[in-house]
Amino acid sequence: MQTKLVKTDEIELATEAFGNPDDPAILLIMGAMASMLWWPKEFCQRLAAKGSYVIRYDNRDTGLSTNYPAGKPEYSFDDMTDDAICVLDGYGISSAHIVGMSMGGMIAQLVALKYPERSRTLTLISTSPVGVDTTHLPGMTAAYAEHSASYADLDWSDRMQVIEFMLADVRAISSTRHSFDEQSARDFIATDYDRARRFESATNHFLISGGDQWKDQLTGLQPPLLVIHGTSDPIFPVEHGREFIKIVLKAQLVEIEGGGHELHPDDWDTMLEALIGHTTRKENTR
Repeated sequence: MQTKLVKTDEIELATEAFGNPDDPAILLIMGAMASMLWWPKEFCQRLAAKGSYVIRYDNRDTGLSTNYPAGKPEYSFDDMTDDAICVLDGYGISSAHIVGMSMGGMIAQLVALKYPERSRTLTLISTSPVGVDTTHLPGMTAAYAEHSASYADLDWSDRMQVIEFMLADVRAISSTRHSFDEQSARDFIATDYDRARRFESATNHFLISGGDQWKDQLTGLQPPLLVIHGTSDPIFPVEHGREFIKIVLKAQLVEIEGGGHELHPDDWDTMLEALIGHTTRKENTR
């Protein structure tokens, strides 16, 4: 798979595409600290095989895209929102089905709010509503909060220590219904670490802010919305996914029984069926 760099005057974003460019486009936006590799290649290929042109990309500070010194991000959520449009422009695509996971789901919401004409549909996976008071919703589980606290003591120059920490993180957010493949996860994390320009820079994602102008705007969301959320998500408990149904008219929710904060291969059939149905439904293909 050939990487295409989409460049502006300030940054460059590494991207990859799957399928036929003449098919309707699907733009995949991944979450915090996660490069585009966290959209698995086979997942993208299966999605493309159903008649979509699938594009994934490295957010700033991940993979091969522009990065900044750790602790000093020179950008905001608003900039990352515009990055998604830059990717579409780089491929000459006027509008696409927008799909975001976790923090990428928050960016995807901002894309749909700021650029409704560029967003055919919106699909949100394992994320939480933006611009909405969510203090009444449960926060991350105590077990995951304890694991996250150990991040502060991590030596990012120690490759093996970082890989072991990330492995523990992936295990902590994994499905409670399906088995955890430790060796595959370890190999993948090592590949992601070695590919990155500077892996520690991805921690900048936890320091950025922005998007405040879209407070209380989700009720007016224009693109049709699909929400996919695991019932065992330890970062954004499933109540966050259910909240969208209360806010957005005619939004659809697909709950993944026992699903964590991940794209587990054993759940792909359910996810892809929902996603393909949503993006190909006649009334959703403006």
